[in-house]
Amino acid sequence: MCTGKCARCIGLSLIPLSLVCIVANALLLVPNGQTTWTDHLSLQVWLMAGFIGGGLLILCPGISAVRAGGKGCCGAGCCGNRCRMLNSIFCSAVGVLGASYCIGVSGTALRNGPNCLIGDKWDYHFLDSGGSYLVNDTLWELCEAPPRIVPWNVTLFSLLVAASCLELVLCGIQLVNAVLGVFCGDCRKREVH
Repeated sequence: MCTGKCARCIGLSLIPLSLVCIVANALLLVPNGQTTWTDHLSLQVWLMAGFIGGGLLILCPGISAVRAGGKGCCGAGCCGNRCRMLNSIFCSAVGVLGASYCIGVSGTALRNGPNCLIGDKWDYHFLDSGGSYLVNDTLWELCEAPPRIVPWNVTLFSLLVAASCLELVLCGIQLVNAVLGVFCGDCRKREVH
């Protein structure tokens, strides 16, 4: 596969993944679709890893990769597609950082558990469980408020981890692809006029 076609394919995969992360982070802000619990959201929700890291910082390399898969900054001129591939290198590096941020924050959120009410105390009650609460769903019912917060957080943060892992791999591949595109050019045939 040519570097240009590969870049376009990767970019078209990164854009929807970034939108998935943005939507997942937006849903984390409204547990069960209710806005009454915003005072008790966990720190990891407020760090906006899905919106910033997995979302906006991935849109940049996604759009850049799609553009790098185009005809090139000079059309059919001497530099071909190398300028856009060079830009894609920097954007992909930013994407690797963004996806890593999202994985780190979301993984920490899964390990710590949500901030919830048990008895009359709001706290991170699963913090000392080392993440073992994830496989013991009978513990999930201990959280009285927000209702069903544990499955809500587990589902959405797991989605963020999975999407960000894919983003990390795709940005890494695009980083290598763009370096090859800068040094080797694109293998697509030039149009003869």
